[in-house]
Amino acid sequence: MSSTSRPDDRLASVFRFASELVAWVATPWALASWSVPLAVLSVVVLIGLPTLFSTPGDKRNVIVAVPGTVTIALVLLQLVAAVVAAWVAWPTLAAVLVTVLAVVTVVLELPRWRWLASR
Repeated sequence: MSSTSRPDDRLASVFRFASELVAWVATPWALASWSVPLAVLSVVVLIGLPTLFSTPGDKRNVIVAVPGTVTIALVLLQLVAAVVAAWVAWPTLAAVLVTVLAVVTVVLELPRWRWLASR
């Protein structure tokens, strides 16, 4: 596969989306006891930034084009938010499962991240 062709990431996208959902739920859940406005802001950031900023060729609709490293950083932000928030807000078993989900997501994302890093 050449560095110009986007890798097939259908399986990775399932895990990436599951991780995003966890981040969207767990982060405001973890923050709500400290600050409801901060909890709301976390959802706006976690959903809004990846919607607004994307790498050409990675998504069909690009609102604001950014280098691949920015897209990688946004995915990492989601993963870190999911894991940290799960450990703060949820029982240990749930946090362990979220951590495993994040690790599997990273492993599956590596081909896409290599491609994004070249963009």
